[in-house]
Amino acid sequence: MAWTRLYEEAEPQRVNRWLAQSGVCSRREAEALIGRGLVSIDGETVEDAGRKILPGQTLTLADAATGALSASLTLMFHKPVGIVSSQPEGEQIPAVRLINRSTLWGPGTVIPGRDSRLAPVGRLDMDSRGLLILSEDGVVAKAVIGPDSELEKEYRVQVAGQITPDKIERLRYGLMLDGRQLKQAQVNLQGRQTLSFVLKEGRNRQIRRMCELVELEVVDLLRTRVGPITLGALPEGRWRPLAPEERAALIR
Repeated sequence: MAWTRLYEEAEPQRVNRWLAQSGVCSRREAEALIGRGLVSIDGETVEDAGRKILPGQTLTLADAATGALSASLTLMFHKPVGIVSSQPEGEQIPAVRLINRSTLWGPGTVIPGRDSRLAPVGRLDMDSRGLLILSEDGVVAKAVIGPDSELEKEYRVQVAGQITPDKIERLRYGLMLDGRQLKQAQVNLQGRQTLSFVLKEGRNRQIRRMCELVELEVVDLLRTRVGPITLGALPEGRWRPLAPEERAALIR
């Protein structure tokens, strides 16, 4: 399906820059689509990579353009405990090894093979479980773990130890790791020994180390959301590809 959007900025802007800022594709990808004649403004094919779009004009990407952008596989995987996100050591099993036809959940036409460039987009510790995104798409990776990313990551965390209002307040704001102040976190009590965490950063084993600083021990850690993508009913150990509209929401 063709992608169409009205340009509502106050000043003209280069088409490739606007598409990149909108999270549709990278500037280089936009220039390639223009070169193939797959970008139009108000029905007129854009032929110049330096063309600017004006306020009130409508830009359209042809069906072939949206198909090309979704050709790089991005998927979500429900990682079990004991599986590592990326580089294994010794006998460890990396998540990508479990991405095959037998573990596919629901419909899917693209099954990654040996030549796949799938890589985890953000870490999830071996002792943790839940939503892990893997992708061949550099635009997706930048949106999720790039230096300017503001995507939220949500976790359900079961802990051992006494939970107090003071500890929750410290977890929200006031802790330091490795000599650096942590960003403000959303932390709420969800049950007798269960906390919800929403973070905008991903320091190494961050939640476990945060809990240690307030004398709580993590018993179970489940990531349930990355930005607009939720784990939902995806069974543990299974994966499914992201739909084009999910990719668009992730990088918007």
